[in-house]
Amino acid sequence: MLPDFSTGQWTLAVLAALGIGISKGGLPGLSLLHVVLFALLFPGLASTGVVLPMLIAGDLGAVALFRRHADWKSIARTLPPAVIGVTAGWLAMRWAQAQGIPGTRFNPVIGTIVLALAVLQLVRLWKPALLSEVPKRPAFAVSMGFAAGVTTMIANAAGPIMALYLLAVALPKQVFVGTAAWFFLLINLIKVPFSLHLGLITGPTLAFNALMLPAIAAGLFLGRSIVLRLPQRAFDTLILVFALAASMRLLLQG
Repeated sequence: MLPDFSTGQWTLAVLAALGIGISKGGLPGLSLLHVVLFALLFPGLASTGVVLPMLIAGDLGAVALFRRHADWKSIARTLPPAVIGVTAGWLAMRWAQAQGIPGTRFNPVIGTIVLALAVLQLVRLWKPALLSEVPKRPAFAVSMGFAAGVTTMIANAAGPIMALYLLAVALPKQVFVGTAAWFFLLINLIKVPFSLHLGLITGPTLAFNALMLPAIAAGLFLGRSIVLRLPQRAFDTLILVFALAASMRLLLQG
């Protein structure tokens, strides 16, 4: 059974699905748009399960568009700690379900993490020599991967975190997008059994997901079109602006 939405709610759902496509098509910092809109439509932890299959659909499309552009060293450094982070996020969600705590309670913590990373990147741009070695250290990749794993499991909000990591290691924009596409496809597939265990993916949610596929596809091509036209410096600046906006929005929730 599909949700009993009003016309306005269905419009928000389509906009959120379009936002998934745009973020997967090259602007991952924009991912907070669909996080916020779907949280309004499906309150609490339920929105994470509703959104996950749509994210995977977007990841598959992004991989198809940017499959030749990926830095597998960055993926190898961040994916294993991200899997540990997913497990930690799943345990936190089980505890929250048992205590009746809404998922939005985690948002200020995620916002603080994103804000700290954005400030770190701003400092690197302002004083390049001051923190030039930080992105090269293994501990940086491990901590970023773990943070991305936790936040993607709890709130599907790891887009800004991985965006800042890939920005910090100075990947060219198409390699940036291809790396993000492969990373999130792998981590989102890993999340599926955890979400099933929590009862967040059901027949009705999958039927809703199927209706949103055309909007996701349209967003993918729109996102790619924007990225291909943006100069590298403008792309980097836009990623940073989206990340700062995301951190502020998350800090105000919960």
